[in-house]
Amino acid sequence: MAGEESVRNKQVVLKNHVNSGLPKESDMEIKESSIQLKVPEGTKDAILLKNLYLSCDPYMRNRLKKLEGSYVASFQVGSPISGYGVAKVVDSTHPGYEKGDLVWGMTGWEEYTLLTAPEILFKIQHTDVPLTYYTGLLGMAGTTAYAGFYEVCSPKKGEYVYVSAASGAVGQLVGQFAKLLGCYVDLLKNKFGFDAAFNYKEEPDLDAALKRCFPEGIDIYFENVGGKMLDAVLANMRVNGRIAACGMISQYNNEQLDAVHNLMYIVPKRIRMQGFIVSDFYHLYPKYLEMIIPSIKEGKVTYVEDKAEGLESAPAALVGLFTGRNVGKQLVVVSHD
Repeated sequence: MAGEESVRNKQVVLKNHVNSGLPKESDMEIKESSIQLKVPEGTKDAILLKNLYLSCDPYMRNRLKKLEGSYVASFQVGSPISGYGVAKVVDSTHPGYEKGDLVWGMTGWEEYTLLTAPEILFKIQHTDVPLTYYTGLLGMAGTTAYAGFYEVCSPKKGEYVYVSAASGAVGQLVGQFAKLLGCYVDLLKNKFGFDAAFNYKEEPDLDAALKRCFPEGIDIYFENVGGKMLDAVLANMRVNGRIAACGMISQYNNEQLDAVHNLMYIVPKRIRMQGFIVSDFYHLYPKYLEMIIPSIKEGKVTYVEDKAEGLESAPAALVGLFTGRNVGKQLVVVSHD
């Protein structure tokens, strides 16, 4: 009988789409429904999850818009929003998962989620590291940093690497990977052991700041910001430079996108610029774990997390990403067990 019990299920529901400007907490609301702690009778390949930690990520800004033809679907008004998270399997009719398994992947912003066709869901094998790491370092953000830096940028020892938004979930890792490889890295000197730093939001002249930090120019640019930053970097790239375009957070709330004026530099400098999406690289996740788990245990990689407590704090945590309120990986603690 206990397995059939119905429990409260608090949810973060989208009230309206936000096509331009900064999203606000009031664009979302906390609602309560109820859910049975069992996969419905006759439902095959389904998993019922108890959500423990939810990940706040910049790409979610575009899902708050009403979009057609995007690589990732818009959130539905009146439904819970979704994203990456860490969860425990409560019940399963899926052959790949059983009760008690810990997983990370796409889940709902709610206390419990029923997945009828799990697409991105990984079993957590290493539990001797903080579970919260699977919202970032050992999850989507870590795989993004790994794929973008090693696969897209093809880095070499001694190269000059610039990472924009280097205090975020992805940027803080790219910088450390570059450092481990023996590259010169700009940004966030103290916490992560990088070589030079400046705050792009407070810098009146980005070109001058880049010339100060990179008098020799830039070999690899890991792009998270876009707009004026991309323009300034293009003028400071070295011959045969590579740019991995991971995101452009400065543009997500703009109605009119900033123009890029320095694109002509890609011709004489033979620059390769490539956009990428992490889901194209998930086949490399086991390879990434082989590299990163020893680095974590040996203290070679540090990871800063910004935790918001309780599902009620989730809308504010997500909105805070776009004003730069977070330091490190922003996550929401839904439950501690």
